[in-house]
Amino acid sequence: MGQTKPFNGVLIVPTGIGASIGGYAGDALPVARAMSQVCDRTITHPNVMNGASLYWSKDNIDYVEGYGLDKFAGGEWGLQPVHQNKIGLILDKAIEPELYHRHLQATEAVKATLGINITDYIITDAPLKVELRTADSGASWGTIDNPDSLLRAGAKLIKQAGVNALAVVARFPEDSDSQALQNYRHGSGVDALAGAEAVISHLLVREFKIPCAHAPALSSLPLDIDISPRAAAEELGHTFLPCVLVGLSRAPQFTFTKNNHSLWKEDIDVLVIPHNACGGSATLSFANSNTQIIIVEDNNTIIEVPPEPLGIKAIRVKSYLEAIGVMVAYGGGINWQNLTPHTRKLRQII
Repeated sequence: MGQTKPFNGVLIVPTGIGASIGGYAGDALPVARAMSQVCDRTITHPNVMNGASLYWSKDNIDYVEGYGLDKFAGGEWGLQPVHQNKIGLILDKAIEPELYHRHLQATEAVKATLGINITDYIITDAPLKVELRTADSGASWGTIDNPDSLLRAGAKLIKQAGVNALAVVARFPEDSDSQALQNYRHGSGVDALAGAEAVISHLLVREFKIPCAHAPALSSLPLDIDISPRAAAEELGHTFLPCVLVGLSRAPQFTFTKNNHSLWKEDIDVLVIPHNACGGSATLSFANSNTQIIIVEDNNTIIEVPPEPLGIKAIRVKSYLEAIGVMVAYGGGINWQNLTPHTRKLRQII
């Protein structure tokens, strides 16, 4: 009997654009888990998987930082599965003593209870000085004043400790009284931190070409009994670091040579994205391949970049539940349109 080709999918929910599913604290994680039930491998990114103190690791879900995912989609980098990574922790010099010790305690707890391989940390030689920005569209982004300090810290961990993955904790500005934060906590706003977090991880992955993810250091917020369930994971504890360490522990390494175990762009069967967020680098790269793109109407964002003006051919579905159904049919070699009452007649080509 012949062997069926593995069925592989990519799930993207862009960062910092207020996605109604995936724009909060790990609220797209159930989608990734469901998708992993029908895909042999599901590739997604920290914005989908990170839920502060909450996480869910599966052998067939690959945790890939956004810049690395763009390179993968462009066919420049492949993904190499690993049994475990050795993680190095970078702590921003600007973190106050109490928050500093809270993050070290969280790291020790993850080591002791989950057995994750993290043995070394470093403090940056200068404060990173993260600043938050908001684009005219409402999307979040940010800057760091001392990127060289971040790169020096990463280089030392790689050279002296031999780490092959980096977790970063940067001190973020306090924003406890802003209306934007209150909107986010109540499930109707944009994550103001997400865009700046992406800048930090992109910089390290571009420079060192190893897995990386970021967790912000922030003071605890006052109790609010009306928090949205989608944002509630960030109300637990003093740090968002545990999910990052779990994700990085088995994140695939980037490879530049094809082998029997590596995964490449041409191995991806489906990409699932919000219906109005089709302008990203990875999506545009997959659009120029044999990958089937599925867009989900229920997942709204504050940007309006649908596939049609970009010439992207996509299957439009209402929900992630419907997207899962399309994937089941597609992976089973069944024309998904035959599951509807609107099956088209044969068309003659002249």
